[in-house]
Order: sequence, then structure tokens, then C-alpha cells
Amino acid sequence: MNKVLMSDVKLKITDRDGNIHNIKAPVDMSMNLMEIIRSYELAPEGTIGVCGGMAMCASCQCYITSNHKLPLMEDEEEAMLSEALNVTEKSRLGCQIIITKDLEGLECEIAPEE
Repeated sequence: MNKVLMSDVKLKITDRDGNIHNIKAPVDMSMNLMEIIRSYELAPEGTIGVCGGMAMCASCQCYITSNHKLPLMEDEEEAMLSEALNVTEKSRLGCQIIITKDLEGLECEIAPEE
């Protein structure tokens, strides 16, 4: 019996204008949530992932609205969010969330531009 590998997960992303996008994200390319948002052009170019995904700018801040168990925040992400605007208890940096099969059905909202 051949095991079918799941290569995509479905994500529900709300952009900064309140539009909901149901998208598919590959789990086999080591992409992060910020890169998915950029590849689907869900935020204007130059307004998300400004630092290139190094957890140094908070431009990719998202609110995780589903109850997924995410990896714990590293010190860099926590420090960046402590200085960012519009932070809530649901805030995470999209660049720090790697797309894995565990994120199937993840729902998030892109935080307002700072």
C-alpha cells in the first residue's frame, strides 16, 4: 500500500482590508507564513517581510485566530513583538511560523501596518 504524502495544507488568511483568502501552502518547501503571504500577494509589496524573515521588523505580524498548537516563541520573536504596535495575545511573526502539516486549517489575520 502506497502512502500518499500530503504536500499542501489549507490556510485561511484575512488580509488588511478584511478580505478572506482560502489558500494552499506547500509543506515540503520549508516556507514560512510570511513567505506564503508574499507569494500570494496578500499584502502590498514592501509592507510585509521587510527584514527578509529575520524576526527584526515585525512587518509580518499576524494574529493566529484558530486554536493551532504553534512552536514556542524564540527570544528574537518575543523581543520584536514587545516593541511592535497592535500586539495582542494572538500575535506571532509570520516569518517564524514554518508551514508544516500540523498547520492544516490554520486561520490568521495580517496585523495592520505600523
